[in-house]
Amino acid sequence: MQTYLPDLTLPQTRLLASVIKTTQTMLDLARQQEWDAVAELERLRREDLTQCFAIPASDDQGELLAEALAVLLHLNEELMSKLELAKDKLSAEGKEEARQLHAAGEYEQMGRLR
Repeated sequence: MQTYLPDLTLPQTRLLASVIKTTQTMLDLARQQEWDAVAELERLRREDLTQCFAIPASDDQGELLAEALAVLLHLNEELMSKLELAKDKLSAEGKEEARQLHAAGEYEQMGRLR
């Protein structure tokens, strides 16, 4: 028995385009350090991806899917790079703040010794 796999439908194509656009928006927001907005869009993007791939695509749609996934992977790599940089920056800022708090505590103790 042969299973029929439908072509990508117009709604699926639109969802796929929407996912790519959402990912680009997330990257733009990440560049602006708007991580709360990025997280909210990630939730919506996952919902769209789930809907988009709920129906398998036929073999003749493989090239379109491959190209769209390549774009998504590229954007995701850029997004993850921005996230990694932001985490590193926050970590460095946290370490500097801890160092300054320690120095302030040391200075305060020196004042008490007088």
